Formats: sequence, C-alpha cells, structure tokens
Amino acid sequence: MILLQLSAAQGPAECCLAVAHALEMLLAEARGRGLNAAHVEQEDGPERGTIRSVLLSLDGEGAGLFAEGWTGSHLWVSPSPYRPGHKRKNWYFGAQCFETPPSFDASGIRFEFTRASGPGGQHVNTTASAVRAVDEATGIAVKVSTERSQHANRKLAVALIAAKLAELEAEAGQSARADRWRHHLEIERGNPKRVFRGPEFRPA
Repeated sequence: MILLQLSAAQGPAECCLAVAHALEMLLAEARGRGLNAAHVEQEDGPERGTIRSVLLSLDGEGAGLFAEGWTGSHLWVSPSPYRPGHKRKNWYFGAQCFETPPSFDASGIRFEFTRASGPGGQHVNTTASAVRAVDEATGIAVKVSTERSQHANRKLAVALIAAKLAELEAEAGQSARADRWRHHLEIERGNPKRVFRGPEFRPA
C-alpha cells in the first residue's frame, strides 16, 4: 500500500484549487489503471471546493510507479479565479508518496476493531471492519474505516502510524528520510514535474 499526499502547503486559495483539480485528475488516472484509491485524510482550503491537503491510499499492481509519476512540485498557470486582475498566474502545489518501511516493527501496536458508522448513524457494513490502532510506545493513535475489509484498514493504520513516527523523527532531526513529511511546508518552486494551464486545468 502506498500513501500519496497532495498539498498546497502555505499557498493561497488558488493553490488549494489546483490541489482539488489535481485530485480529480489523479483519481481518474488511478481508476484507469485499475488501482484502488481511497481518501484517508483531507484538510479543506479557504474557498468552497478547494483543498489544502489530502492524503490518499493507493493499492494495486503498479501503485508505486503511479505514485512516483505524481511525486514532486507541480505548476498551474492560470489567472486567479478569486482575484480579478491579479498579476500572479503561477500557482504551485506538490505531491509526495511513501510506503511503510519493510523493517517497520508493528508488534507494539494495539488494535481495536469496531463497526464503521455511516451518515445518520447507519452502518457502512455489519462487520467490525473499522480499526483503531495505538502505538503503545508513543501513544500515537489513528482510526481508519476507509476500506471495506478489516485487513485493509489494519494495513492502512500501520502505514499511518509509521508515517506519524517518521514525522516525529523529522521534528527531532533524527531522520533525513522523514523530510518528506515537511514537504507540505517547503514545496519547491520552479522546475515543476507537471504543468497545467488555464481554468480548465489542461496538462501542458
């Protein structure tokens, strides 16, 4: 399983709109390749329909290669839809992917299983597929119910805890590899991997 994050970093609403457009395109591409893509976390942007940051899980043959095709800094060239006459037309956003390290030890994680609840209190399913995972050493806890099976949710929970531990290591300066989790604050300007143009968000 691969986790892929799209982020506008600290960019304005236009960058958040670019993330929303990119998410729609990415999901369509993933479906076209037979990959299973699911939302894990999302932070909305300042304007309706915009996204500050979204974390996706990708599963299926070729998921890693697909994610690599999106990883990096991207540019949307378009007049601002929110500020008519604004001179700036270059709006950057980024994407970063990672997977649970093969050496990650999940033996210290405690799992609890519950039913996944839907809107209005209705159950998404009748089995205990939702997973709450707690890393007993650090107290880090996550809850996952995006997948239909208990096994898939458990796998995703482990990946999320591994990511959060990597983030803690980055903050402590212990792991250069965990710098990917600072990426949403430090999206590289210039030399974009993908370029999109116009209000229609057309690939250049």
